[in-house]
Amino acid sequence: MPCTTVLVGKNASNDHSTMIARTDDGHFDVKKLIVIDPKKQPRKYKTVISHLEIELPDNPMRYTSCPTVDPSGGVWPATGINEANVGMTATETITTNPRVLAADPLVVYQKAKTRNEKDIPGGIGEEDLVLLVLPYIHSAREGVLRVAELLEKYGTYESNGMAFNDENEIWWLETIGGHHWMARKVPDDQVVIAPNQFAMDAFDLDDAFGEQKAHMCSKDLREFIAENDLDLNQNGKFNPRDIFGSHTDMDHIYNTPRAWFMGRFLTPYSHRWEGPEAEFTPESDNIPWALTPDRKLAAENVQYLLSGHYQGTPFNPYSSQDTGRRGMYRSIGINRTGVTSICQIRPNVPDPIKGVEWIIFGSTTFSAMLPVYTNVEKMPKYLSDVALKTSTENFYWGSRLIDALADHDYAACIQQIERYQYAVAVKGRQIIREYDRKMGETGDYSLCAEANEKLCAMAKEQTADTLTKVLHESSTRMKNGYNRADN
Repeated sequence: MPCTTVLVGKNASNDHSTMIARTDDGHFDVKKLIVIDPKKQPRKYKTVISHLEIELPDNPMRYTSCPTVDPSGGVWPATGINEANVGMTATETITTNPRVLAADPLVVYQKAKTRNEKDIPGGIGEEDLVLLVLPYIHSAREGVLRVAELLEKYGTYESNGMAFNDENEIWWLETIGGHHWMARKVPDDQVVIAPNQFAMDAFDLDDAFGEQKAHMCSKDLREFIAENDLDLNQNGKFNPRDIFGSHTDMDHIYNTPRAWFMGRFLTPYSHRWEGPEAEFTPESDNIPWALTPDRKLAAENVQYLLSGHYQGTPFNPYSSQDTGRRGMYRSIGINRTGVTSICQIRPNVPDPIKGVEWIIFGSTTFSAMLPVYTNVEKMPKYLSDVALKTSTENFYWGSRLIDALADHDYAACIQQIERYQYAVAVKGRQIIREYDRKMGETGDYSLCAEANEKLCAMAKEQTADTLTKVLHESSTRMKNGYNRADN
């Protein structure tokens, strides 16, 4: 599933929190935000895509989840934070190459061709990973180890990247073929940008096979590379992107331009991104996996990155100037995004309120970002009570309606959109600050649920107001508009 990921180390954020964020770019998937009670977590799970049965541990924790409303194609939980204040987002679909897949094929479901044969299950994938991992991990590092165990046992039917965060660390894991993997701890002072490609551009094998301070990988990765002649690097350099990734013409249209836009935002002063002396262009294969930003990031900056459509460049599809290059690159904020979340684990607050999840439904370009506490038994109906039919009674469909109307009248509606996004962010932060203080003073963390209801009531009011204004703007520009004065 094409997505975009941003990971913010604790010393790269404004409040020393860790943040992992991803756009879940499905096919207009209808999404909701719910809390999974440990009693309702399955002990035996069967995947829909790969027909694989997996026995699960007996000690799951409560966790938030953003599943697809229609369960016929699987759960697709996308992202969440568990009660141990560990976040996970899965997955970023990544690229690879024929050499890797020939050496370690993907584990794809094989349906029996005759009655005398049996179906052969496939591996695990995006449909399953959050459900199989998040309820059982107590740190970001444990997330890597849990996924590694599952990959080595069951394999995967697709190439994926995924992230885990706790209060102190962020880890990024990328699959290699059907069973292999590698993972890196995100440097505390850096921001990772990953747009649908094998992302890591450096890796310390000595650390991975030694102390594992910041690197982990499959136990046989060295042999796997050597035996299959995978190393394309020169002069002793070890760049995993060159070994396991791709460098196709399509990457230069669909993937690398997104990294360029995000890098340009993160380091406008320390790197050259434009002009004849640019270090990186939208089609550069060597845009860094992680950058030290020129200024620290807040959640609003992460939202801006993930709503990017090349604003301020000749590639902006909404530009009023015909540059001849409008829309030539795939935007980050696109129409078919189901949900975008920022899993934030905050320091310097009591454990029960460390986890805050910022939720954006629909296209990030036009939708608002709402924070909620994750240490709750259930989410408000405005986030969780979502059906397949359109309704203005929930955040998902309200967001989608605003998206569709504003896109067709961008110039007329963008001011209303910016005011909407700003209002929800401001009021959302005010409510979080209010309840942080209340719960810090009283020690009554059941107030998380009350805060979430207040946040959703605010978002519902702001969304309805914006929908009314955007609908009016779009209505005045309908093609069948006519007045007697038009004679």
